[in-house]
Amino acid sequence: MSKRNLFSVDKSLEQPERVLLVGVMLTADYSGANETRERGFQTALTEAAELVSAAGGDLVSIETSRRDKPHPALFVGTGKAEELAAVVKQHDVGLVVFNHELTPTQERNLEKELQCRVLDRVGLILAIFAKRAQSQEGKLQVELAQLNHLSGRLVRGYGHLQSQKGGIGLKGPGETQLETDRRLIGQKITALKKQLADVRKQRATRRKSRMSGRLKTFAIVGYTNAGKSSLFNRLTKADVLAKDQLFATLDTTARRLFLSHEASVILTDTVGFVRDLPHKLVSAFSATLEETAMADVLLHVVDASNTDFERQMDDVNEVLEEIGAHEIPQLVVYNKIDLLPSGMREAGILRDNSGHAVGVNVSVAESLGLDGLREAMIELAVQPSA
Repeated sequence: MSKRNLFSVDKSLEQPERVLLVGVMLTADYSGANETRERGFQTALTEAAELVSAAGGDLVSIETSRRDKPHPALFVGTGKAEELAAVVKQHDVGLVVFNHELTPTQERNLEKELQCRVLDRVGLILAIFAKRAQSQEGKLQVELAQLNHLSGRLVRGYGHLQSQKGGIGLKGPGETQLETDRRLIGQKITALKKQLADVRKQRATRRKSRMSGRLKTFAIVGYTNAGKSSLFNRLTKADVLAKDQLFATLDTTARRLFLSHEASVILTDTVGFVRDLPHKLVSAFSATLEETAMADVLLHVVDASNTDFERQMDDVNEVLEEIGAHEIPQLVVYNKIDLLPSGMREAGILRDNSGHAVGVNVSVAESLGLDGLREAMIELAVQPSA
């Protein structure tokens, strides 16, 4: 056996990081009856557990508590922090994830108290984004979002930034390492914004070329894991990654789709949305989300089998309003009807009182209702633009 084989590391043998998930029911975040509040809290916690799994973590325990408002220093309060520290030690936890957005001070204090790494909801989503981004644009956007998030959290070493830049002559007399790191992060953010501006120009050029062909653009949007990429693949015969997990794909993909001799469109698949999607992530992914804002029609894919699908639709519409896409006509695609009770699996087009197509019941997995979806898309494609 060669030395290379003898000392090589088999990554398949590496153990996933052991994770403790913490959820706090804050009174101000939940309204209605106790049962309704509890259901909403448990739904959010289940989604957070799926995010941990999507990030590659091994979820060993979930801890919950209730508070009127966050503790300014620890978010959970001193007593609960001591309990969490005991759980960390008991389960040999390497990472504690809070299903909330923490302040830099809270994150630093919690790491000291728990004696392990701490991530908030934003950091967890960023970790997934960093793992999944494939295109140059996606990687740039993820790195920009990460640096913006880390700029106020300089509690660990960031020597990799200095090694990328080259540290000779950068550190002035009397300048602390913290100040150097902050300045290097600022310089990197500026460089990334410039690169993304160039990407945005390239995207605008490609979009202009597509629009010159007078083809309408249909953008697939929806909550993450609703089946957007599966639908895109089925309609266009593409091979975009489609998995039953949150944020399986991040990069925008566009394909020309022939619907009939009278109608062809450009179909784009975009990043999925999620509950309480942080504003800084929306801002960082503005270049990708521009594809949504510039579309002629939105195919809003909904997981009809999810008992909380109406709330998910509201979350998506909130982000659409934030990026200026809320007035674009929508065709709601109620997916996964094969998972509904037997009396609720009827595929077909849903129309308003005027006879216009407003929704379609489909199952991408079982190929149900796709002809109806194409019919509805043709109707919208041949309508004159507003």
